Amino acid sequence: MGLNPTQRVLDNGVTVIAKANHTTPAVSLLVGVRAGAYSDPPDREGTAALCARVLDRGTVTRPAEVIADDLDGRGASLSVVAGRHQMAISATCLADDFGSVLTLAADIARHPAFPEAEVNTRRADLITSIRQDEDNPAPMAVDAFNLALYGPHPYARKVRGTVASVEGIKRQDLVRFYQKGFQPGAITVVVVGDVEEEAAVAAISKVFGDWASVVAEAAAAIPDAIAPSERRLVTVPMMNKAQADIAYGFVGIRRSNPDYTAYSVMNNALGQYAIGGRLGDSIRERQGMAYYVFSSLDASLGAGPFTIRAGVSAANVEKAIASIDTELAAVLQSGFTAQEIDESKGYLVGSLPRQLETNAAIASFLLNAEFFGLGLDYDVRLPGLIQSVTLEAANDSARRLLDPARATIAVAGPWQPSPPNP
Repeated sequence: MGLNPTQRVLDNGVTVIAKANHTTPAVSLLVGVRAGAYSDPPDREGTAALCARVLDRGTVTRPAEVIADDLDGRGASLSVVAGRHQMAISATCLADDFGSVLTLAADIARHPAFPEAEVNTRRADLITSIRQDEDNPAPMAVDAFNLALYGPHPYARKVRGTVASVEGIKRQDLVRFYQKGFQPGAITVVVVGDVEEEAAVAAISKVFGDWASVVAEAAAAIPDAIAPSERRLVTVPMMNKAQADIAYGFVGIRRSNPDYTAYSVMNNALGQYAIGGRLGDSIRERQGMAYYVFSSLDASLGAGPFTIRAGVSAANVEKAIASIDTELAAVLQSGFTAQEIDESKGYLVGSLPRQLETNAAIASFLLNAEFFGLGLDYDVRLPGLIQSVTLEAANDSARRLLDPARATIAVAGPWQPSPPNP
């Protein structure tokens, strides 16, 4: 039996999804907004990230300390995070406090005050976080990889922004970003927990239903990224570090790609299953070359990156890259084995119940299904979709995506490429 949640669309366009789960006397709620870093103004990278940090720091009627005291007194939690295409207010509380915490979350979503002092404090916090990342080879490799892979495409931009761009973001920039993105038609509220579904819908209607809808601008289509036609290597020298981080990959696929599940199974077999799929078995376990290695498929509204990540000593950078090349070439030449694909499919199907063990995880799953238009029966259909992936389909997805001759590679750490032979 699947999740089978209740879904309503309010007259103003707010989408409501409710799923009763009486396992524990607690409730998790998510307020998802279709506004993320992709909507940052061109000269204001990090606007969404800073907006998320300030959003819950005071509303028109509730100062930040009142919000914090209210949550602390109830033993509830609330946070706001921004991604590339979406922002989410998430909260967890006891079932008895659901109405009060929902009202608070709605107030934060609808009436943020963006106090100047909080903007200044949170801007400084974000800049500190960016500076910390700039001293870490792993995020530096990913940033360099995205920039080299996507060039002028918006996916090259950093969700958290840069020190320079964040320093330039003013309170009014956050207000404009909020006013443009936070509209009823862009809101999805998901509630999962110890509350009856119709009661949850009624409570959400009460606090979100009178939000006046506006005629919003149609969202611009995410442009296709131009995949590099040649191999690229970029480096970020960080000679004071002990480890080098490698980001190696390609422009991937959109989440709407009809062959997404085949790509997902292929990704699991290549760099996720057990100790890291074929890559982990070869590069980490048998060669003992990497501290970690894995692959990831970031399919979103646009074609996100397919990335292989590895952490190695400086002495092993070139060997690790060569080993990734070798493993990809072997997949292209001979494909995966039937056992590799069967094991990955079994793992992906078997791990689904574990992914839906908590109210928060179920809420996130349902919000994701709604955001990408997968259908609220996606949890029921997904095992069948995975099991239907054939060996040929998985190998075909690898052939369409993995080509070492067109790989973009970024290395950050105590390493520089050897000069070419004279």
